[in-house]
Amino acid sequence: MAGLILCLASCRKDEEIIIPETVPVETPEEPEESEDLSIRGFYLLNEGNMGSNKSTLDYYNDETGEYHRNIFAFANPSVPKELGDVGNDIKIYGSKLYAVINCSNKIEVMDKYTAVRLGQIDIPNCRYIRFHDGYAYVTSYAGPVELNPNYEQLGYVAKVDTATFQVLDRCLVGFQPDELEIQGNKIYVANSGGYMFPNYENTVSVIDIPTFTETKRIEVARNLHRLRLDRHGNLWVSSRGDYYHQPSRLYWIDTQQDVLVDSLNVAISNVHLDGDSLYVYSTEWSYITMSNVITYGIVDVVKKELVTRNFITDGTEQLIKIPYGIMVHPLTKDIYVTDAKNYVTPGTLYCFDKNGKQKWNVRTGDIPAHFVFLED
Repeated sequence: MAGLILCLASCRKDEEIIIPETVPVETPEEPEESEDLSIRGFYLLNEGNMGSNKSTLDYYNDETGEYHRNIFAFANPSVPKELGDVGNDIKIYGSKLYAVINCSNKIEVMDKYTAVRLGQIDIPNCRYIRFHDGYAYVTSYAGPVELNPNYEQLGYVAKVDTATFQVLDRCLVGFQPDELEIQGNKIYVANSGGYMFPNYENTVSVIDIPTFTETKRIEVARNLHRLRLDRHGNLWVSSRGDYYHQPSRLYWIDTQQDVLVDSLNVAISNVHLDGDSLYVYSTEWSYITMSNVITYGIVDVVKKELVTRNFITDGTEQLIKIPYGIMVHPLTKDIYVTDAKNYVTPGTLYCFDKNGKQKWNVRTGDIPAHFVFLED
């Protein structure tokens, strides 16, 4: 990865400096071959605890087997506060890498090969990002971080020009919109109402891209979060429930008719869709028991059923305190799971082979959360 690991040219004068470093984690193997896909490695965005200004960016190099911590600091020594407060999403589009920094109200735009900063997009309380025909679409809570059952500020989806980094338009949706997916000329948005306990939102907004207007809301369940679109036209939607009597569940929507079809009794915190397999885990909190119930599994999106209740087969799940991020390598089928531990100290990234046996683990930044593969 030429140009990524550079000498640190100058020092910051921040109160706390997170030192970049590189560690070997495995012996490189012959690269997997594919006519359509070549993977160099992946980025891992660490959220950092809210208010701590400790979001960091790590990189794993598939070719060398090395893990590079806090590469943003290496690539951008003159940026005074590094990435900022709460890294909430990361994606690659074209030649650029986009990191959504929620409480810093910005999206950092970088060169995808070097992580050198190219610019910034200013969006208040931004959450998740997707792309379509040269534009970025970003969900925004719009208002301040505030727990209020009578919250009045609707959220929106921002349309951003990826050439100029300018916000061109906004489309109002529900309260506290989280993940979004794009199918054809439609954007689907999971409205959570996460700030409004006990008055959570329960709808998925449908936006018509050509007119950039909300055309429909599909009622699903309380406190929606994750969206994944499979290749059969089904949109998978996670509900976090109310943390009391309504549990977390997994739903699917027919995107041809834009109607809710059914649900599975599967708790969901995070998901990764690989082919027809939806890899899931849940850290389901209950205010009744004041504890988490942690589960792992794989859902077959064709059969619409849970086919395994644990994709980790060697007992390593007993070491993971708070699973927080998940990804599957499209070629090797290695499974990556992160552990946020206590949310205020460095986490751990675990790599499992396709059979669920641990290959290696490595220390990350605080609250390791969001992955994106770097392709050639």
